[in-house]
Amino acid sequence: MKAAVCTSYGSPEVIQLKEVIKPTPKENQILLKTHSSSVTSGDARIRKADPYIIRLIFGFKRPRKSILGVVVAGEIESVGTKVTKFKVGDKVFGSAGMSFGAHAQYQCINEDGVLAKMPNIITYNEAAAIPFGATAALHFLRKGNVKAEQKVLIYGASGALGTIAIQLAKEFGAKVTAVCSTKNHDLVKSLGADHVIDYRKEDFTKNGIKYDVIFDTIGKANFSSSLKSLSKSGTMLLAAAGVGLMIRGALTSMLGGKKIISGVIEEKAEDMEYFKKLIEVNKLKATVDTVYALNDIRKAHAHVDSGHKTGDVIVNMNH
Repeated sequence: MKAAVCTSYGSPEVIQLKEVIKPTPKENQILLKTHSSSVTSGDARIRKADPYIIRLIFGFKRPRKSILGVVVAGEIESVGTKVTKFKVGDKVFGSAGMSFGAHAQYQCINEDGVLAKMPNIITYNEAAAIPFGATAALHFLRKGNVKAEQKVLIYGASGALGTIAIQLAKEFGAKVTAVCSTKNHDLVKSLGADHVIDYRKEDFTKNGIKYDVIFDTIGKANFSSSLKSLSKSGTMLLAAAGVGLMIRGALTSMLGGKKIISGVIEEKAEDMEYFKKLIEVNKLKATVDTVYALNDIRKAHAHVDSGHKTGDVIVNMNH
């Protein structure tokens, strides 16, 4: 099978398309023929070893898991002898988690992994644009205890995480202010945003409004200024915080009434089932920026590196 192999840390050029051995499922695994995956900001960070601590976790000179990619959408080709949840021919989507390996034509995943059957109203490409942003957005919105009628500001609202965060926050009944560039105003409004701020023209921290929740999905909002825009018992959600900001956030939470939440997300199979149901009733939509062929996965990584994508960058294994 073809796979995108990360041979070392660095620019997109470190990724090589290679023929590798097609895996065989263990008794509790499915063999997935992957139709679509995504190149996420997380994939890009691991490829670059940015921050440096990634080397201590994933391998010092090169990633121990040489085939990157977490998001999967595909069809089950075979199942292990003890698999009961899925059958051959099922279309599924979800996350391979820390096993990685999604940037290949086939992958083995434990049946009790973060998977659900795909809604039949979406394509593989659309399905691959859901898991990364949705699992992260749901994790933080739940941790932040987002409730009906709260004022929620989402910074980086047009990204993979932000586009889903808008929709989930609206599902929770919140009043959503989306911060993004002018060209994405119509998009975020179509996803449910009540108010939109162009970060290039207006600083939300100077508009005098106090928000119950500020969700920085991309790690680019000014922390100190954002704190001043929180209500007295407000919550700041930091999805892309580095170690330094995590420590600063923890200290801020300890010393004041405002709550700062960061850290690693938890992925659960039941969350994928929740997303499936929302998709089926048109309450959750995928936002696909560009679809690349597996042969062009370097271009996909370069696009993510540019910082100008809208929604998800998809890799289609069949092109």
